[in-house]
Amino acid sequence: MRDGVLLSADLYRPDTTGAVPVLVRRTPYGKSGSPGGASVDGLRLVRSGYALLVQDVRGRFASGGAFEPYWNEAPDGADTVAWAVRQPWCDGSAALFGRSYEGMAALLAAGERPPGLGAVVPHVAGSGFDEGWTRQGGALQLGFLLYWVLYDLLLDGAGLTGPELAEVAAAVDRIDALYADPDAVADLLDRLAPYYRQWLGHPTGHPYWKAASPRDSYPSTNVPSLHVTGWYDIFLAGALENFRGIREQGVESRLVVGPWSHCVTGGIFPQRRYGLAADEQRLDVTGLHLDHFDRHLRGRPTGAAASAPVRLFLTGADEWRAFPDWPVPGTEEHVLHLDGRRLTPGPAPRAAGRDTIRHDPADPVPTTGGATALPGQFTGADCGPLDQREVERRADVLCFTGAPLTAPLTVVGDIVLTVYVTPDAAGADLTGKLVDVRPDGRAELLCDGIQRLEPAGEDAAPAPGRPAEVTVRLGAIGHVFRTGHRVRLEVAASNAPRFDVHPRAVAHHTVHHGGDHPSRLVLPRLADG
Repeated sequence: MRDGVLLSADLYRPDTTGAVPVLVRRTPYGKSGSPGGASVDGLRLVRSGYALLVQDVRGRFASGGAFEPYWNEAPDGADTVAWAVRQPWCDGSAALFGRSYEGMAALLAAGERPPGLGAVVPHVAGSGFDEGWTRQGGALQLGFLLYWVLYDLLLDGAGLTGPELAEVAAAVDRIDALYADPDAVADLLDRLAPYYRQWLGHPTGHPYWKAASPRDSYPSTNVPSLHVTGWYDIFLAGALENFRGIREQGVESRLVVGPWSHCVTGGIFPQRRYGLAADEQRLDVTGLHLDHFDRHLRGRPTGAAASAPVRLFLTGADEWRAFPDWPVPGTEEHVLHLDGRRLTPGPAPRAAGRDTIRHDPADPVPTTGGATALPGQFTGADCGPLDQREVERRADVLCFTGAPLTAPLTVVGDIVLTVYVTPDAAGADLTGKLVDVRPDGRAELLCDGIQRLEPAGEDAAPAPGRPAEVTVRLGAIGHVFRTGHRVRLEVAASNAPRFDVHPRAVAHHTVHHGGDHPSRLVLPRLADG
């Protein structure tokens, strides 16, 4: 690297004497695993005539230097590409690709414009290390973040041995207890992962985060990109932002969104099967990568060249559809007002109503599915389209339900809840879930979000005792509500352990609807059905 640090990589080459393009995957999870990562057949890339360079990032496994998540990935990635394209086995052209952390590292390096870089494929990658990764709507993504640091970053690859390694393993084994009391592991993290406290100490938007922000490098990202993500992926919003941000620079950008979570990619969840077409391997994600690389590194025409730039799997209909852009053109706002415990289309109800939510930090609303990455992620037990009926029976969850649909309702885009709330003086979290209620009663989660309100008297806090208009971004969907199904909105004050609990005291919040406080759910309805 430019500062003299040595990074270690494995090189896979096709059996040829000629120079070929190189594909670079940089990972914090160990280069000795599957060379293409969790979703891509790396040896198929090599058999297709590419060199594949798989590198341990700085401070991980066999590479030198100190690891600090993301802070060095832009310069280190650029230096790695610049080195690779100068080698005699390379024809001077390169691409970056990878999944999750690797995909964001690829985007950060692409923003440096290294010589020879011709394409990038970020897979389930975020757009920044603050909003959408460390936090969402002001709340800490505790469930993912704490487990990621302990299990993925400290248990392997950090060079820990003896008592320290045993201490980390013990923490992983008691992760549920740590979710309820994260301060119990603060000393361990301060010693072994001091960056974690830095993350907690810097709010979203602080200049601290700019060194690890792909969204800030869109203007300098000048290579075609292919973005692959899932409706239940924890970084979905960031992937959609990456697609739009690069496309708006006039650079080719393509998008594929399937019915997947971060680690469940076969289209099969414990309570829901989307069919064979939903399987990431049946779609041939490796083939999508090869098409992208062939066109932009080798100038070969492929079928992808003429296809629409956006491919979405519409849940409910359970089929792939092609679109010209994201946000999808041709959608219109379908507004549903909170009306008593109903969701009603048309004008806002004249009659004013209110509901009170009691928040108890000792008994928060439990996370039940959604875009999570919790310890059960590898089996799909904690993520995706889980049935919400058990959660809905709780007294601290408000349900607003529409009438049975007389025709299918196709919704494609970002879901936004605008709600008027008088929060407790101690502060509040406001959570929302969009749910598809089937005729048999199953309440399938589609997307959910959160917005944190600070305690009275702090910056950006609502005036004490007065209703505040709060926007909660629930996420994006591509879904068909079938005839006879109902649209439901759940509103609560916690979603734990996905998000940290706030406030840490018993609190009461009032949700207003109707009259002068037209709380509403806005769905982007596809006008042509």
